[in-house]
Amino acid sequence: MSAFATIVQAQAGAVLVSADPFFDTLQDRILEFTTQQRLPGLYQFREYVVAGGLASYGISLTDTYRQVGLYAARILKGAKPSELPILQPTKFELVINLKTAKSLGLTVPPTLLARAEEVIE
Repeated sequence: MSAFATIVQAQAGAVLVSADPFFDTLQDRILEFTTQQRLPGLYQFREYVVAGGLASYGISLTDTYRQVGLYAARILKGAKPSELPILQPTKFELVINLKTAKSLGLTVPPTLLARAEEVIE
């Protein structure tokens, strides 16, 4: 039985998609499924929300790529990779799609909207 069939059979009230390259390759199918089933979807990356998902909370890929570039520059300037500190994401972002919330009949509390880095209307 597919994961989609299991979700339907279990009458899930929402879908939480964790960060995984496998899921990222299925983004269109996942979003199509949640839209057809009228399920709120919560995701790790803002790209899902821009494409129609309800909300995401996770690292800022833009900031992470910036950090990678700075790290690479240090190595190219002669720093030894083994002597550089381990980096971890430092910027996280909450993104909410109000258009999707409205289509699902959901009201997003103003306090949550105030905390969001980006609200898509």
